[in-house]
Amino acid sequence: MLETTNINITDAEWRIMRVIWALDTVTSRQLIQVLSDSMDWKPATIKTLLHRLTDKGIIKAEKDGKKFIYSAVMDESRTVDLASKKFFNQVCAKKVGSAVAYIIDESELTQDDIDKIQDKLDQKQAVEKINCNCVPNQYDCD
Repeated sequence: MLETTNINITDAEWRIMRVIWALDTVTSRQLIQVLSDSMDWKPATIKTLLHRLTDKGIIKAEKDGKKFIYSAVMDESRTVDLASKKFFNQVCAKKVGSAVAYIIDESELTQDDIDKIQDKLDQKQAVEKINCNCVPNQYDCD
């Protein structure tokens, strides 16, 4: 089972996951049809990525005759949340606000998205000071 705090998905694996989430269940043949043209990937590459995702516990494979049916262990929303949390845990705590602002600036957002973000900001309690979480004496983030 996937350790919920340890999301480690490569860019290529995200491509596979997005197809699996969109189709709910998928065979390797379906993935090959969807991704081989758009990504210029060979069938062996796709099968290797499926194997890695299965080994990581991010997807599961169920045998159906001679083929395997792949499905996600966690839904997309939860996986994105955990991957985002992992990313922000790796960023200097004093830089999180700038990173969030950058993401907002660089993203296409609907009015509904903007309203959700604004609601979260309205509910958020500001702190007076953010303590740096960088390695001591290795980085001056002040």
